[in-house]
Amino acid sequence: MSNVIAFVRDSLTSLVSRMGTDRDKAATTFYAHTVLSDEQLIAAYSSAWLPRKIVDIPALDACRKWRDWQAKKPQIEAIEEEEKRLNVKGRILEAAKKGRLFGGAAVYIGTGDADPMQPLDVERIGKGGIRYLNVMTRRQLSAGEIERNPESEWYGRPSSYRLSGANGLQVDIHPSRLVIFNGAMPADDEIGGNPWQGWGDSVLQSTLDAIKNADSTAGNIGSLVFEAKIDIIRVPDFMANLNNEVYRSKILERYTLANMAKGINGTLLLDKEEEYESKTAALGGLTDILMAFMQIVSGAADIPVTRLLGQSPAGMNATGTSDMKNYHDRIQSMQELELSPAMRRLDECIERSAGVVDKDVYYRWAPLEQMSEKERADIFKLTADAARQLVGTGTGQEIVPREAVSDALVNRLVEDGVLPGLDAAIEEYGKLSEQEPSEEELAAAAAAEAAKKQQPTRMQRAANDATPRTLYVSRNVINADEIIAWAKGQGFKTTLPADDLHVTITFSRTPVDWMEMGSAWDEELTIPRGGARLMEKFGEARVLLFASNMLRWRHDEMVERGATWDHPEYQPHITISYDPDSPDLANVEPYQGEIVLGPEIFAEVNENWMAGVTEDGGAPIGDATFRGRPKAKKPRKR
Repeated sequence: MSNVIAFVRDSLTSLVSRMGTDRDKAATTFYAHTVLSDEQLIAAYSSAWLPRKIVDIPALDACRKWRDWQAKKPQIEAIEEEEKRLNVKGRILEAAKKGRLFGGAAVYIGTGDADPMQPLDVERIGKGGIRYLNVMTRRQLSAGEIERNPESEWYGRPSSYRLSGANGLQVDIHPSRLVIFNGAMPADDEIGGNPWQGWGDSVLQSTLDAIKNADSTAGNIGSLVFEAKIDIIRVPDFMANLNNEVYRSKILERYTLANMAKGINGTLLLDKEEEYESKTAALGGLTDILMAFMQIVSGAADIPVTRLLGQSPAGMNATGTSDMKNYHDRIQSMQELELSPAMRRLDECIERSAGVVDKDVYYRWAPLEQMSEKERADIFKLTADAARQLVGTGTGQEIVPREAVSDALVNRLVEDGVLPGLDAAIEEYGKLSEQEPSEEELAAAAAAEAAKKQQPTRMQRAANDATPRTLYVSRNVINADEIIAWAKGQGFKTTLPADDLHVTITFSRTPVDWMEMGSAWDEELTIPRGGARLMEKFGEARVLLFASNMLRWRHDEMVERGATWDHPEYQPHITISYDPDSPDLANVEPYQGEIVLGPEIFAEVNENWMAGVTEDGGAPIGDATFRGRPKAKKPRKR
């Protein structure tokens, strides 16, 4: 009785449906360990696109962005130059692909030693010590006896490898000289029956059935397309006359001519007693069936359909962002858990071969999803704003000491790569904590100390607030002569005078407290050469558009503090001319040189400022209302 109860508890059985009995159709289903031969693997990879993609895509994605070394600039340059000399990226990519295909591949670290069976002594490798890197698969490199000493570094792995040459020459190699890629992890070398002991399984081993089903379905659908339309003709006494040889030849000749006539003019000629009918196969649901098989392949390969098939996501509001994010997380895990441990000894050898011996040198795998310039700029702005909030306003009441925030901010900017060359500049000029305070900083500190001793009342603070007024902020163009020379070379007969070339930052008709607008980060601002430059027409003005994150951030900061802006968005630009006879802007090559801007100029809005402006060498422009423009003394040119 106890056995019967145990049987009922262990499985669900139904004598009516035969479920759980020996006549259950699923009772004969079991898994068998079938190992694909090298010929099958090579044929699948060479002749079918799905197996090739499943093998190549993860390896390619793991290597395509490569890695970012974190060190001093000369050290980074030396390491990257050594990587290029040895083609490290290409060798690792080749080994990763072949490891995934065959279940095993290795990169041999060639140092020119006489005996490759001796362990590799990394500390003895000097500059240029690595002579070459060679890729070998398990087809040439057989694993030796598995190390079973638990005290050994190589426990559970081959204690040696044997390279077999075409001429029968065999060379034993110590595993420390190899960067091993094992493909898919085998369940167990001793139990699984893996003929390639010491190596892994091909990634196609577990996915090939799904691939075959998808390929077979696609092939059957392709054949069905040719049978999509069938013509049926009923001929009187057809079967009764087939025994007549003359009738058979005549009937073939008859419908051959009929098909030729139909192909020429679309008309089918038939006898009055013959019947014609055309049947069309329904192909509507075949696409869904094929995509279902492709999704199974995608799941088996652990590659999103959008990446595997190179197609856009389907469905309402589908973006594929979640799928690609999960896939990129998977690739990052592959980099950190498979590639980095396998390459640990090789990386140390590369550093020494590049002449870099520094324990603080390390690298990080570059993210597969690169941020856009706008995203990087937004992060930079948020980081800088957060640092300013922590430091405070210079009244001596900061939350965190300036030196601590400065060091942390420098580290963050260097790691993010937002400001290239910042680490070298810090090394040249020193950190903030290492610099002597300026006279202005000493005066500010003294004022802050005096403010601590005599805190103003709320009424005193209110009395000291600046009277709100309209605000126009601009920067003069210091190298205006260069821009005017460019404009004349492009066919502009007249331009604004050099003293009137400027960039508007804020134009607020709404009165604001100027003291709340903050201050610029620098006295002069240089816009580097190149980048996005366009010539457009704003009303009657011909303007040069350019990109500047610094100007955009400064504009946004003032708007956030109460200033208004009459246009949908802010676009930095320089007005070149109002001449109606200016050349066609489609034929003007935008100015690509450096743009140097002077300090910020605060003034109230003057609605009729253009009344006194003239083109250089032309008549007054007139009373057109454009924006307030103060007359200010131009900074000295550099």
